[in-house]
Amino acid sequence: MSTDPMEPEVEAVAEETFEAVAPENEVKLYMKWTFDDIEVNDISLEDYIACKGSHSVYCAHTAGRYQKKKFRKASCPVAERLACAMMRKGRNAGKKLQVSRIVRHALEIIHLQTDQNPIQVLVDAIINSGPREDSTRVGGAGVVRRQAVDMSPFRRVNYAIYLLASGAREATFRNLKSAAECLADEIINAARGSSNSYAIKKKDEIERVAKSNR
Repeated sequence: MSTDPMEPEVEAVAEETFEAVAPENEVKLYMKWTFDDIEVNDISLEDYIACKGSHSVYCAHTAGRYQKKKFRKASCPVAERLACAMMRKGRNAGKKLQVSRIVRHALEIIHLQTDQNPIQVLVDAIINSGPREDSTRVGGAGVVRRQAVDMSPFRRVNYAIYLLASGAREATFRNLKSAAECLADEIINAARGSSNSYAIKKKDEIERVAKSNR
């Protein structure tokens, strides 16, 4: 048993140090951006945009098996879903580390341009880019017509991520901008609802066609 008179003070200092360090252990994407203050402003999409609680991750590469079961990809972190959508077409398939770097650089650019949490900007872009109405083919025996249908929240999120990735990919061709810059521009424009965004233009077109087929 120690009789050192300084020992209680050392223990007290250690406890204070631990208390000071503890809050820093929160999960931040790429050790920079917190998930705590992220808001999903569309109540119907809250369950399908994974950006809170257990879906907080350090990077956009969890190696999770989200394709093994129907609807499981809804629990895939939103940054990783964007990275997976960027792995198109065939020549880019499987280049997860490359697209993870592109997504990280794009988030950096978004933060510099908007001075906001880039995760929040990405969530807003997904909410704005998902079509709420689509048209499907109805009929048979040679008589086919289009019928307007409502789009489920899950498909809205899937389609929004697809449109954002497609817009960023198309913008990179015959352009001096890097893939990260194009992706950042697409996400920022979509979050603002700007018609400069490929995703917003496509969404408006899909909804317009559906409206004419009601």
